This record gives sequence, structure tokens and C-alpha cells, in this order.
Amino acid sequence: IKKYPKLQKVAAYRKETLIGHYRDKPHQFDGQRYGGYYTQAEVKDIVAYAKKRNITIIPEIEMPGHAQAAIAAYPELGCTGEPVEVATKWGIFKDVYCPTEETFHFLEDVLTEVMALFPSKYIHIGGDECPKTAWKESAFCQNLIKEKGLKDEHELQSYFIQRIEKFLNSKGRRIIGWDEILEGGLAPNATVMSWRGMKGGIEAAEQNHDVIMTPGTHCYFDHYQSNAADEPLAIGGYLPLEKVYSFEPTPPELSAEKAKHVLGAQGNVWTEYMQTPEQVEYMIFPRMCALSEVLWSPKGGRNYSDFVSRLEAHLGQLKKEGVHVANHLYDVRSVVTAGDGKGVRVQFSTNATTPQIHYTIDGSMVDAESPIAEKELLIDQSETVQAYPFIDSSRVGHGVKLDFNIHQAAGAKIELEFAPSKKYSSGGIGALVNGLMGSSERYGDKEWLGFDGTDCSVTIDLGGPKEISQFRFSFFNSPRQWIYPPKSMVVFTSEDGVNFKKNGELSNIKGDNKIIKAYLALENTTTQFLKINIHRHGIIKHGAQ
Repeated sequence: IKKYPKLQKVAAYRKETLIGHYRDKPHQFDGQRYGGYYTQAEVKDIVAYAKKRNITIIPEIEMPGHAQAAIAAYPELGCTGEPVEVATKWGIFKDVYCPTEETFHFLEDVLTEVMALFPSKYIHIGGDECPKTAWKESAFCQNLIKEKGLKDEHELQSYFIQRIEKFLNSKGRRIIGWDEILEGGLAPNATVMSWRGMKGGIEAAEQNHDVIMTPGTHCYFDHYQSNAADEPLAIGGYLPLEKVYSFEPTPPELSAEKAKHVLGAQGNVWTEYMQTPEQVEYMIFPRMCALSEVLWSPKGGRNYSDFVSRLEAHLGQLKKEGVHVANHLYDVRSVVTAGDGKGVRVQFSTNATTPQIHYTIDGSMVDAESPIAEKELLIDQSETVQAYPFIDSSRVGHGVKLDFNIHQAAGAKIELEFAPSKKYSSGGIGALVNGLMGSSERYGDKEWLGFDGTDCSVTIDLGGPKEISQFRFSFFNSPRQWIYPPKSMVVFTSEDGVNFKKNGELSNIKGDNKIIKAYLALENTTTQFLKINIHRHGIIKHGAQ
């Protein structure tokens, strides 16, 4: 941006970078200056290169949040005017643009230069993850709220976005913003990009605004795509190929008329944990192929097995062209069933039908002479089960290793009073009693159940009277991902499943570890039924991140 050279000299560089995950404590840094920027000539080359391939590049200029780098270059754009550094870690930061005339002049100047480089119909203006703390503490912002007759800081953000939209509309462009731009009132001609699930997209379409669906559950390619231990470090989550293919971008809640506002979907790949172009390719391919087929095919014409059979050949072609693809088609997948009172069972499969799966149950290495996993296995004792794929006696793809701890409640029948969040329940409610531990890194794996807005109330039928002396539970702890341990839990016992008595309570469940293990000693008792009431953290305090 030629008019503001400090954006290149200051904002484009950070003094060091966080090592590992944000939730890893204490934070460690690499001590190496990092950064860079595209010249305008380079941008023109990229836009022209894309145009030859019928691709339109849409730039995103973040506002009013995610602006700390710009404020580090020009502190007068913030609410305090105080100097700040370019952030050295990922996340959400208090320093945001102050909605002064000086700030709007700055943004209009930047957008003018951006529009000269990008001929796209749309300009993305961000609008996501903007904390309101600085605005609440700013006398200028509070006076502006009163002057404009605004209700609160959410409406102040709406005012901010609408001013930028009016400017861009006057230049013949339209804005796209993340679904937070719905808060406080939607700008008149805005297109909404729905990332926090589908709700924002549905709301926008109901208001006759165009939407682009890009929920983290199905469209975030920076999430892990395999449970293999040697997968490269990623931000978290779990999004395997088959889940991408299961995505339906048009919500059934919308009428046919409102559904016309769903323009399509977008796959996202944020590169904080990707050091090379090859790693970016690894995260994109073949999940991009799956999303493409979903978006370019009618719902009734999609078949995952058929897609996989065609993808096998396509991956070979991509490799010939030098693309660094992630081939997890031959990886063994395990489906562990529990929670219905019929014990713990496991069944193995692969995406492709070509490999043959061999397994062992004593922890020994698997080879082509090991038994073939042709049917569901019953796990009735603590043991290590391993399974690997083979083609012509040669191992191909990743296997799985499952360490089962068969305790008193393993495989028991359970019921939940409140359903878990759809985002955090891929393993079903049986994950609570299948004898497996959840990952300490991937909160989105099949072994974790997450609850959003409700407590977790579990009733377990042990199938007959059993002597119980202790109760153990594990909770994932990752405030950066809005995942908190509960406040407390209470255990009740019953002989008939109707009349329960309180047997133990644990409160003040806290800790800094990723996995918080709760241990509760019970009064020695013989019981058939357990009821566990786990009380949620509650509303996350504003600015807690």
C-alpha cells in the first residue's frame, strides 16, 4: 500500500513467532523475525495468472478487529493512541480500529489501492472476532454511540461496516463479511460468509441476503484430516475426507425461495501451522476434491464410494504433476460401538475397498499373517488392539492402535438427558463408556462429547448390581477454542433406576492442563444405576480469550 509505507515497514513483520499451540503453557517463541508482503506488481501477476484459469481472487481487508498489525504501524488508528507491537501469536486482541474519521479515511485509502489491483465484484471486509472492550473503554466511542443513536457496541460495529459498505458500493463493489456482521444489524447489500456453523447463513438468507456457507465443521482444511500420530501439527479439530463429502451447503430449514441466496461454499485453509507450499497442498488435497464434487453435484447424484473409486486414480495423476497430496484412502478407520448395554465392539474399514485389514489383540505387531478383520470384534477385557491395511502382503496406509480399558461401566447402557453439540459428538454417546481415552490434542475426535448451552446429565445402567468405589472422568480444556471444563459434577446411585440418592460431589474443577482428570471417591456401594450431573461452565466471560 503505497500511501502508507509503515504497513510494509512495521505491520508486515513480527519480531518472533509462537511455537506450538496457543494453549501450550508456558508460551515459547522462536526468537526469529518473520514477515513480508506482496508488491503491487506481484499482485497484478497473481491476479492475471488466476484470470487465465477462470479464477477470481477476492481480497480480504480485515476490520474492525484483527487490526493489531495496522495499529502497530499507525497507533492513532486505535482507541488509545498508545503504541502496540505486531502480535507474535494467534488469536483475538483487544486493540481494534477506533471508528474515527481518520480511521475511515485510512481504510478508504487502503481499499482504493486494493480495488485498483483486484477487479473482483466483491471485497471481503472481515468483520469477525472483534472484541468490544476497547470501544467500551473509549470516551470517543461512547459519545459516538450516543450521537448516532446506537444501542450498544454491536450496533457501533454495524455502523462501522455500513460506512465501509457505502463507500465500496459507491465504487461499484459489494462486500462480503463473516457472520459476525449480522450483530447489531446487517449492512443493506452485504453477503454473509457463515463460519460459526450454518446459523448465520440461515439468518442472512431469511433476510434476503446472499450467503456463502463455510462452517468449521466441514470446511476448515487447516484441521487434522487423520488421527495418525505422525500427522503434521495443525490448529486442532478433525475433518476427515468423508465428513467433507457429507457436507450439504443448502440447509433444509430454508424454503426454496430463500435457498436461492446460498451462493455456494468455501474451503478455508489458515496457514499459521503450515511452513511450506507442500504442506498447504497436503492439507488441501484431496479434501478440496470432495468439497468441489459436493458443490458441483446435485444432492441425489452424490455417492461417497463411487467418489473414492474415482479419487484413487485422480490422486495418482496429482502425484505425477508434483502435487503433495494426503492419501488417507487406505488408512484403517475404526468404529467403536458402546452405550447400548451390549458391550464394547469395534469394526475396521478403509475408505477404499482395495486393502485387506489384518489385526492383533495382544499388542503385537500386525503382519500379513495376522487374522483378517472381517467382522465386528467384541472387546471384553482390557487389551491393545491394532489393525493395519495390506495389499498383496505389503502394508499400505496408516493403521490404528486402540488401548481399551474395560472398566465396570464399559459397554453399559447409557442415556443422556440433553443431546451433545452436533460439532462435538461424532463418536456418539457411547464414547463415554467405550473404554477409550480422548486425544489430548484433538478436541474434535470421536472420543470427546461436547455440550453447548446445556449441562451433561448421564444415566448409566450397569446391567446388574455392581460394587462401585470410585468414579473417574476426563474433561478437555482449551479456552482458546471456547472449550471449558465444567464447574462441578454430582454422582447419584440407585438400585431400581427410579429412586436415586446422592453419593458424591466434586466442585471447583479447574486446571491448566489440556486434559483435566476428575477423580471422585464414592461411598462403597453396590448399585446398578448411576446418574452423573455435570454442570457446565456457563457463559464465557467477555474478553476471556
